[in-house]
Amino acid sequence: MVEDTSKVKNKVGDVQMSEAKAGDVKLNTETEQSLYAKRQKIYPREVHGLFAALRTMGVTALLGMYYIVPWLQWDERQAVLFDLPERKFYILNMVFWPQDFFYLALLLIVAALGLFFVTALAGRVWCGYACPQTVWTEAFLWIERKVEGSRPQQMKLDKQPNSFRKIRIKATKHFIWLVFSIFTGLTFVGYFSPLRELTVNFLTFNNGPWETFWIYFYALATYGNAGWLREQVCLYMCPYARFQSAMFDSDTMIISFDESRGLPKGPRKKTADKATIGLGDCIDCTICVQVCPTGIDIRDGLQYQCIGCAACIDACDDVMDKMGYEHGLIRYTTENTLKGERTHIIRPRMVVYALILIGITVGAFYSILTRSPIGMDVIRDRNSLYRETNEGLIENVYIIKLLNMDGQDHSYTLTAEGIPELVLRKDSGEIIVKSGEVIELPVRVQVDAYNLKQRSNEITFTLKAIGHDELSVVEEARFLGPKFK
Repeated sequence: MVEDTSKVKNKVGDVQMSEAKAGDVKLNTETEQSLYAKRQKIYPREVHGLFAALRTMGVTALLGMYYIVPWLQWDERQAVLFDLPERKFYILNMVFWPQDFFYLALLLIVAALGLFFVTALAGRVWCGYACPQTVWTEAFLWIERKVEGSRPQQMKLDKQPNSFRKIRIKATKHFIWLVFSIFTGLTFVGYFSPLRELTVNFLTFNNGPWETFWIYFYALATYGNAGWLREQVCLYMCPYARFQSAMFDSDTMIISFDESRGLPKGPRKKTADKATIGLGDCIDCTICVQVCPTGIDIRDGLQYQCIGCAACIDACDDVMDKMGYEHGLIRYTTENTLKGERTHIIRPRMVVYALILIGITVGAFYSILTRSPIGMDVIRDRNSLYRETNEGLIENVYIIKLLNMDGQDHSYTLTAEGIPELVLRKDSGEIIVKSGEVIELPVRVQVDAYNLKQRSNEITFTLKAIGHDELSVVEEARFLGPKFK
């Protein structure tokens, strides 16, 4: 009897353990589902209005610049070309070299400060109007609407079972996407390899392996990001969405729903008196959600997913027109304005950003405009301080490094001065430096010890391009010798 009882207890224990394990499995499954939620496809509704027009103008201008600039010519060469093998970077009439990497650093600093300034002032307008992800996504959405139709038509098509018509429409859309992506990749590589020659080679399958790789790599990135990932890039991949709040304050321009005016929300007839039925201006039509490219409800307040595209503003204003209400239920505003307080556009943060941005930008442009396309470094021979020649002169030896960063070859004259009766001697005759070439020129400087007033004397070397007096550079050096008593 005792044995039977223990067997029953063991069976009950086994059942309880099984139930506990089942519960754990269920809990783990629920946890996995919450951590790895399946993506719900977003079908942004087409919207018209002021901000939609501005966004279309921005997309057209930016894509136009991207696709047209590589085709422009300047002095029988591509106007903008980053020739990596030759280490030459052409921008209109200017030629930059790896030695000019400093200017790229300045450009990146200016871009970062400009983004901080614009974000602190007007929120995420960069994301909504000029970000490459937004620009190319808008282009892909336009193609999708032309092929599949409006938002309801797209949703209806996706719910239909596979058929010849559905496959034909989907295949057409993806074919156009792929062609557009390949054209985008070809244009991208065209900034680094002459586009006219690159296009001919691409059409005849004569491109090199690296050119081919980058064309299709960039095409795949465009197709994947703008065609498939879309809002996922903004929500999960872009770091800017995560730290943007650090640049926001109560005076930053944001897109917001006016709760004091819109709530309580609810549907009603156009002829209904909202005051009588106790409702605000929001009719809960959800069109602001339908037009959002990231699928958020702006009525829930400011969210990091909002890219500031203002599609919800245009959509809401259109609904307000139909209802006979005033615009601005959803609008660009500030937190202070919503609280009934004064908004300060000029504030310490903006002033600091502006001053730094202006200073670095002006300095960078001045440096670029006044830069000399020739360079010279003077290196003293450190093996000996000085030596005395057979003629009794004091001699120092230098290595002169000459760099021609101009687009053409030049002949140069090299002179030295700073000490009376100074003599410059070099073994070579005419100094010729080809475009992009760096040469080392050993020279000897000789002076009479009588003219040395101290042991270390300052001298200057001057390099001038023959026939181009504006192309010159001056470098200082030290001449060592005994002090004349």
